[in-house]
Amino acid sequence: MRTVLMVAEKPSLAQSIAKILSRGNMSSRKGLNGACSVHEYTGSFLGQSAHFKMTSVCGHVMTLDFIGKYNSWDKVDPAELFSKAPTEKKEANPKLTMVKFLQVEGRGCDCIVLWLDCDKEGENICFEVLDAVLPVMNKPRGTERTIYRAKFSSITDTDICNAMNHLGEPNRNEALSVDARQELDLRIGCAFTRFQTKYFQGKYGNLDSSLISFGPCQTPTLGFCVERHDKIQSFKPETYWVLQAKVNPEKENSLTLDWDRVRVFDREVAQMFLNITKMAKEAKVESVSKKEKVKQRPLALNTVEMLRVASAALGMGPQHAMQIAERLYTQGYISYPRTETTHYPENFDLKGCLRQQANNPYWAETVKTLLSEGVNRPRKGHDAGDHPPITPMRAATEAELGGDGWRLYEYITRHFIATVSADCKYLQTTISFSIGPERFTCVGKVVTSPGFTEIMPWHSIPLEESLPHCEKGDLFPIGEIKLLEKQTSPPDYLTEAELITLMEKHGIGTDASIPVHINNICQRNYVTVESGRRLKPTNLGIVLVHGYYKIDAELVLPTIRSAVEKQLNLIALGKANYHQVLEHTLDIFKRKFHYFVDSIAGMDELMEVSFSPLAATGKPLSRCGKCHRFMKYIQAKPSRLHCSHCDDTYSLPQNGTIKLYKELRCPLDDFELVLWSSGSRGKSYPLCPYCYNHPPFRDMKKGMGCNECTHPTCQHSLSMLGIGQCVECENGVLVLDSTSGPKWKMACNKCNVIVHFFENAHKVRVSPETCELCEAALVDVDFNKAKSPLPGDETQHSGCVFCDPVFQDLVELKHAAMRHPMHRGGQGKRQGRGRGKGRRPGGRLNPKKPKDKMAALAAYFV
Repeated sequence: MRTVLMVAEKPSLAQSIAKILSRGNMSSRKGLNGACSVHEYTGSFLGQSAHFKMTSVCGHVMTLDFIGKYNSWDKVDPAELFSKAPTEKKEANPKLTMVKFLQVEGRGCDCIVLWLDCDKEGENICFEVLDAVLPVMNKPRGTERTIYRAKFSSITDTDICNAMNHLGEPNRNEALSVDARQELDLRIGCAFTRFQTKYFQGKYGNLDSSLISFGPCQTPTLGFCVERHDKIQSFKPETYWVLQAKVNPEKENSLTLDWDRVRVFDREVAQMFLNITKMAKEAKVESVSKKEKVKQRPLALNTVEMLRVASAALGMGPQHAMQIAERLYTQGYISYPRTETTHYPENFDLKGCLRQQANNPYWAETVKTLLSEGVNRPRKGHDAGDHPPITPMRAATEAELGGDGWRLYEYITRHFIATVSADCKYLQTTISFSIGPERFTCVGKVVTSPGFTEIMPWHSIPLEESLPHCEKGDLFPIGEIKLLEKQTSPPDYLTEAELITLMEKHGIGTDASIPVHINNICQRNYVTVESGRRLKPTNLGIVLVHGYYKIDAELVLPTIRSAVEKQLNLIALGKANYHQVLEHTLDIFKRKFHYFVDSIAGMDELMEVSFSPLAATGKPLSRCGKCHRFMKYIQAKPSRLHCSHCDDTYSLPQNGTIKLYKELRCPLDDFELVLWSSGSRGKSYPLCPYCYNHPPFRDMKKGMGCNECTHPTCQHSLSMLGIGQCVECENGVLVLDSTSGPKWKMACNKCNVIVHFFENAHKVRVSPETCELCEAALVDVDFNKAKSPLPGDETQHSGCVFCDPVFQDLVELKHAAMRHPMHRGGQGKRQGRGRGKGRRPGGRLNPKKPKDKMAALAAYFV
């Protein structure tokens, strides 16, 4: 019996697909990484009995990055990143140990079926999976085929079974186009970002952005927003005049007529027309025309249109809307949400999809009418050759999906029903009048067949006052004629929907990446989202774009990125060479980078006008260890300390508060210590500004506080305050927070674990002694007599936090409420203090855990 490994892109997808293929007759177990499950069943594969193992990844298995030393901003010239800096594939999420998990499950398998999403990114992930599992799979016999690719667009029984019966091969060219895009974005983005971030953050204190980033797609996206801003700023309103006439066809009602000249910009000319028309007493009907018109039903729904409507009508940001659409897809409610196609294939089961919606109270009547009277063939749209348009695949209720999930699903369903409905038909009546020599018009519309507007009422023809019955030559008394003075108005800021349209038109990004680029310019503080989801550029965003225009307009114009996207598409089609496209594009941007660096003074002139120099920013906080003058704390992102006398800047941990730490000084460099805190429910630790930026010991890295410092005698160091190995992560150490009393706690110096203990204790001190069982440091606790929880009214006790039964009820494990998951860098195992009997390297940091680790933790920390 052959063993077949099948891999999907998400755990929920793997479960759904396995359930369909096994008809529910499967067993499930957790994989070794804890994030992915394995579903097993027996069945038939290509006419032979087989044992199937269906599992998944969690998006990309690997990510592209520079090798170690080239990740240092301080030691590497950004220009080297274009060609000299080697890249390597690293695990996208090392904590998931995805490669090891795939190899464990793939070992001994004969075939693999790839159920990754059917787009270019999915093809790329296919080859990441193959790189991991092929070395451990059974070798094929002769020319036997072992690699298969399933193509599907929805999680329905029909689509999944059809994909299994028509297996293909993964597309190497599409995967290479993704590799090319990743490398271009990495090299170009990192080079420009590192240079301009270091240059401008080293000069200005109130930029309020932790990263001055550049992206080949992100920057043109910002350029569209700033271009609209510039039009608004340069707009000069003009006064114009409109002639408005009202006639009274009936005694009670009046009819407002539109002037055929529309408007004039000369006051005297407008007054002349008013005087001429006022001489007439009646308006004469010159012509009456009636014409049946059609408002076409919408094209089938693709990703870009869905994102436009989600932003403009539902008030959802593009990235949020895409996340909801992906969830609806993985749950089987809609078809694949990433598609450029607006044309249904001839064999698409439109009636089947429509029948699914026959019992929903919101549109049941419309659906039943369509099914009985006959479904209209959708309009012929664009076939991009990827996936069918976004379609509801099964019925749902508001209670099932709730909130934004239901709102998006409801729109997708209404849009689908509208595509198979009739067009809206209406009768348009146009009456042309003459008042003296001037012509005026009145238009009225009467709906004759609502068609698709019944299901999409927001597209319906607005109700208008019916026009009077009249014929050519009829005369109507004039009610009034007046001159209206108005002004031209500037355009408004771009909405997200308008920006998506511009990005699609100019080929910036793909249907999948457009939401990411828009989200990036918001996250970088380049634009803010105003009411109506309009994007207003910030001062920083405006200055950056104007600076790019001043130095090299192609850095911000969409033309060059659009050309690159076309080359990437040619790679995907097998019509362009991967290496040649990569080399040619990098050469162009390398030349642009050198010119940008040489001309940076042009952008700097604009920065000087808008932002304050470091020396003039911030408030005095702590003393410099070199000159002993006060350094200024700059709160704007990225928060940092600046000594104007020495002209030195020291970076600090982000996403927290900084204050002076008791005016204590570092024994190594005489800098005053500061205390970083993520809040009362989070963690805090002291740090030396100089050591944080210039690690004093070999086993320390930049970005480490006193809770990771291996100084052997400093009272704030890990060596003196470290208690034991973290109960959750491998490399972390639980360190006493000596500032936390009377609500004492120790916190991991790597992850967000916090252990609360000894509440209301008068004093908690880390002892030089170690526990005989686990080698963790003992803790000396001193309670007030009135609040002592110790037995026999004792006020003092020394013992191990992990092992001492007296401490068992006084310890509580929690997770820190972090403002951001990563407040600083720094990886790798550290040596801490480890004293006492049986010490091993870093002894205190690695307490021996009881054999049944989980049971022991449950006993102490539940």
